Amino acid sequence: MLPAPGGSSRGEAPFPARSARGRAGLRSRLPAPAPASARLRGGQAGEGATAAAGAGAHGLASLKRRNKALTKANGHKEAELRKDYLCLWLFSNIKDGEGLQLFEQGHRTAHKQECHTMEAVRLVEFNLKQVLTKLMTHIFGDGLQVRWVDCYFPFTHPSFEMEINFQGEWMEVLGCGVMEQQLVNSAGARDKIGWAFGLGLERLAMILYDIPDIRVFWSEDERFLKQFVVPHIWQKIKFQPLSKYPPLINDISFWLPSETYSKNDFYELARTIGGDLIEKVILVDEFTHPKTKKVSHCYRIIYRHPEKTLTQDEVHRIHQAIEQSAVRELGVEGRF
Repeated sequence: MLPAPGGSSRGEAPFPARSARGRAGLRSRLPAPAPASARLRGGQAGEGATAAAGAGAHGLASLKRRNKALTKANGHKEAELRKDYLCLWLFSNIKDGEGLQLFEQGHRTAHKQECHTMEAVRLVEFNLKQVLTKLMTHIFGDGLQVRWVDCYFPFTHPSFEMEINFQGEWMEVLGCGVMEQQLVNSAGARDKIGWAFGLGLERLAMILYDIPDIRVFWSEDERFLKQFVVPHIWQKIKFQPLSKYPPLINDISFWLPSETYSKNDFYELARTIGGDLIEKVILVDEFTHPKTKKVSHCYRIIYRHPEKTLTQDEVHRIHQAIEQSAVRELGVEGRF
């Protein structure tokens, strides 16, 4: 958390267990000592953008060099660089944190809450991305390519998803963001700003051990559990797949509604109806009509029963229920 000038860097804030749809809830991440937080007045704010705040023009030149090195090492995209240089511009004329404030009476924008200053938000954003990038690098190893995607969560703003390039594919591994100040205030920490993140441990394990089906984590099958009994935590494990029954594959296409639509909502809807019979839901095609500009999505749903071979009749009933619910609950226009 970022303390207000003269305040403590310690504090706690609640974070709900689940978001509105299909997202493991972001849990509050409240760093206690100064190394995990950035002070806006009278102290060091960390590396990179916060260093520029304390060193003026020298910090600006230093951060430009550091940004160049980070870009080469981590493969950051041009959009992320633009944010970094906005940060450079914000802090280039600041000396020793003078004049920096956490809060203001402003307007909510795509980049900040109405009560936060842009400088405070940039410091928090830099801190959270730095810490979480180091976490993923520790898990997956040096040279990991990371990119950040702006997104929406109900209890943070701005919000981001982290994606990593693993075995040639970009995959989402966690969500995070600057906590809504109302939540922080409700915990009695009105002079602080905090950030939060949430990740799925099962998903990380699937990536690390090449496990294709998340449902095996809820299995009590000894053939699965014994594979992870090793004498040392760093011992390399190669998952040996259990016997499988053949999958059945069905596609579903629909026009998206004009209002806000999230593919995560459809993923959750499909899994809520199909339960453990759905192994995977994949967006396989996106089409924009050249005249109407309407957007169409096509999803591929892979059905597989863990204990028997499914029939097409069994799958058809589930698939039809998903189509009907998508129209009713998500407002899509079916192309079934």
